[in-house]
Amino acid sequence: MSAAAAARQILTRLHEVMASRLHAQGKLDQVVDIIAECLDSEVCSIYLLREGMLELFATHGLNAEAVHVTRMAVGEGLVGTLAENVETLNLAEAKAHPDFQYRPETGEEKFHSFAGVPIVYRERAVGALCVQHVDPRRYEDIEIEALQTTAMVLSELITNNELIDEEEARGLVPVDTGPATITGLQLVKGLASGTAVYHQPRITIDQVMAEDIEVERQRVYRAFDRMRDQIDNLADRAEFGVGGEHEEVLATYKMFAYDEGWSRRINEAIDAGLTAEAAIERVQQRTRMRMREIDDPLLQDRMHDLEDLSNRLLRIVSGQLGTAATQGLRGDAILIAKNLGPAELLEYDRRRLKGVILEEGSLTAHVVIVARAMGVPVLGRVRGLRGVVQEGDFVLLDADNGNAVARPAQQVIEAFDTRFAKSRERQAIYAELRAVEPFTRCGTRIEVMMNAGLRDDISSLALVGADGIGLFRTEFQFLVSATLPQRERQFRLYRDVLDAAGDKPVVFRTVDIGGDKALPYLRETEFEHDENPAMGWRALRVALEREGLLKAQARALLEAAAGRSLYVMFPMVSEPWEFDAAKAVFDGQLAYLRRRKKLLPEAIRYGAMLEVPALAEVLDLFLPRVSFLSIGTNDLTQFLFAADRANPKLAERYDWLSPAILRFLRRISQATVGSGVDLGVCGEMGGRRLEALALLGLGFRRLSITPVSVGPIKELVRQVDLRELEKAMQGWLATPPPDMRAAMTEWAVGHGIDLD
Repeated sequence: MSAAAAARQILTRLHEVMASRLHAQGKLDQVVDIIAECLDSEVCSIYLLREGMLELFATHGLNAEAVHVTRMAVGEGLVGTLAENVETLNLAEAKAHPDFQYRPETGEEKFHSFAGVPIVYRERAVGALCVQHVDPRRYEDIEIEALQTTAMVLSELITNNELIDEEEARGLVPVDTGPATITGLQLVKGLASGTAVYHQPRITIDQVMAEDIEVERQRVYRAFDRMRDQIDNLADRAEFGVGGEHEEVLATYKMFAYDEGWSRRINEAIDAGLTAEAAIERVQQRTRMRMREIDDPLLQDRMHDLEDLSNRLLRIVSGQLGTAATQGLRGDAILIAKNLGPAELLEYDRRRLKGVILEEGSLTAHVVIVARAMGVPVLGRVRGLRGVVQEGDFVLLDADNGNAVARPAQQVIEAFDTRFAKSRERQAIYAELRAVEPFTRCGTRIEVMMNAGLRDDISSLALVGADGIGLFRTEFQFLVSATLPQRERQFRLYRDVLDAAGDKPVVFRTVDIGGDKALPYLRETEFEHDENPAMGWRALRVALEREGLLKAQARALLEAAAGRSLYVMFPMVSEPWEFDAAKAVFDGQLAYLRRRKKLLPEAIRYGAMLEVPALAEVLDLFLPRVSFLSIGTNDLTQFLFAADRANPKLAERYDWLSPAILRFLRRISQATVGSGVDLGVCGEMGGRRLEALALLGLGFRRLSITPVSVGPIKELVRQVDLRELEKAMQGWLATPPPDMRAAMTEWAVGHGIDLD
C-alpha cells in the first residue's frame, strides 16, 4: 500500500472508531492497531499527560504490561522531548538522537526507526502519538501528516472524555503581581512603555471529523474570499508613506494569500474527511514542521507569513474573529503575541501601539520589516511570556538591550524615562551622520555598505548613508515565489534595484539555494534529504549542476546592467575551478548578447564569497581570478568550529572574537595585500561595534552590514586610530588574553571608543 493510500485509509477507519460506542480506552486501543497496520509499523503507541508525567496509555507492538506503567517527564526521552518542544520527530535511527532513553519494560530494544507527533490542546502538548519500526527508515511526509491528523482527532477524544486534567492541559500558573524582567532578541531597536495587550485569544477546534465534505469546502471558499478582501484593504490603507521595503513585504504577503497551492492542500485535507478548521490546522502543522527543518532564517520568516495567514483564515472560518486590533486599543499599548504577520500589525492604531513583544520572531521576519517602517520597537524570542506578563500589566520595553520589565517599581520607571530622553538624542546623532563620510581619526576612509534582499531595501541607502549594497541576496525572489522565477521577472527586479541605487554600487550574489533553503517547487525532484544541509548540495554547487538556472540569472543580470557597472559575487566557492565554471556561464551569455548587438554593461567585476575554509588555502591561485573577495562570517565561523549556528545548544559555543577566528581572518587579510583585490566582510560580525573594531584592527576596510547598523558603525569608525588599534591587535593575537572580548573592551574604553 502506498503512503498516500495508507493515509486515506487511516482517516476512513478513524471515522468508524470515533462513531462507535466503545469507551475511550477501547478507542485508543483500536487507533494504535489501525495506524500500525496502515503504516506497516511494528509499533504504535499513545502517551497522555497525567499528573505532570507522560504515561503510556495504549500500544500496538510494545509489551502490554507497560501500559499505564511506563511514565516519563516532559523533556525526558524522545517522547518527552517532542512534547516539551511541541515538535515532530522523524528518525531513521532513534538511538542516535541525544535525548534517546531506553525503557526495558517496554521491550523496544529491537526497534530502530522512530516517528512521533505531539497531541496538542490549547497550544500545549498533552500527549504524543509514536510509531516505531525494526528497520532504519524515515517516514514519508504524507505518513507524518496522517499521524498529525490522528493526533488532532485524539486531542478531541481525550478532552471530551476527560482523560487529562483540564487545568493541567491549559498549563495554568499562579498570577505574579511583583516586578518581573523578561529577556529576548532585539528585533527593532527602541524604547516604549504602555499597557500589555494580548493580540488574540487561542483558537479552539471543537470538531475535527467532517459530517458533510461539500459544506466544509464551501466554508473554506468563503473564508478565502473574505481573507483576501481583508489583505487587499490593508495594503491599500497602509499609513507609513510611499516607498520602502515594506511595500515589497506587503506584495509578497498578498502573493501568499492568493497562492493556489496552499488552498489546494487545504481542500485535499477536507477531501480526507476533516472539517474546514481541522484541514487548515493540519496544513498549518505541516508548515510548522517544515519551519523547524529549515536552517535559513529568511525562508523561515516566509513560512511565518503563511502561518499568519493560516491563523487569519482559521479565525474567519471558525467565527472567532476577535483580536485586540478589532476591539481597539484604549491607550498606549505594548502588544503581546506568539507571532504576528505584517497585515495583523497594520490593523492596529499606530497612535496607541507603542511596542511589540513576541514569543517567536526573527530579524528578517516580514512583521519586523513593517514594524521598522512604522517605527515600532520589537522584542522577540521571549520564552514563557504568557506566564510572566498578564493582560493589563504596565510594561517598560527596552528593545535596545533586549529586555522588558512588567509591573516595574517607580524608581525603575523614572530611570527608564531618563534613558528614553537620551535615546532620542542618540538617534539624532546617527541622522546627522547620513551624509558624513566615515574616516578614521588617522584619515583612513572605511567603506560602510549594507546588505539587502528586497527591491525596496535600496531606499535605506539614502536613509542611513551607506556607500552601496555590499550583498544583494538574489535568492529571496526564488524563496518567496510559488514557481521558479522566469528570466524576465529576474531582469525587472535587478533593473529596478540598480535604478534605485543610482550611482552607488550593488553587489549581486548569485542564487544561494539548496540544502536548508530547498525550494518548495523543486523539493521532490531536485532536493533529497540532507543530514548536513549547510555542508551539502547548495549555493554554487546547485547552480553549476542546474546550469539553466544560472544561465537565466546571468542573462537577467547582464541585461539589467546594460550601460552600467555590474558586480557579481558567487557564493560558497570551495575551489578555483568552481569560480571558473560559474564565470564561464556569464561569459557565454555575454557573448550571446554581443552577437545580438544588445547593449552590454560598461564594466563587469566578478568576486566570490569566502565561506568555505578550503578556499583560504588556495588564495595564491585564486586571487588573480577575482576583483573582490567578501568573507561571509556566519557560515565561515560555523565551518571553522564545526558548530551549527542554527542549533541552540551550540549558538553560544563559539565567539567571533576567539583567537582562532581572528587569526584566520588576519591570514586572509594579509594574503590580499598588494593583490589589487578588494576585501570585505558581509556577515553579521561587521554590524557589531566590538567585532567591527576587531575587523578594522585586522586590516579590513569594507564592511557590509544591516541598514540599522550603518549609523552606529560610522560613528565607531570616526573614533578609531588604526595605528593604535593594529598594534594592539598584533599583541592580542601573538599572546591571546584569557578573555579576548574583555581585553578588547577594556582597551576601547581606555581609548575613548564608545561601544554602546
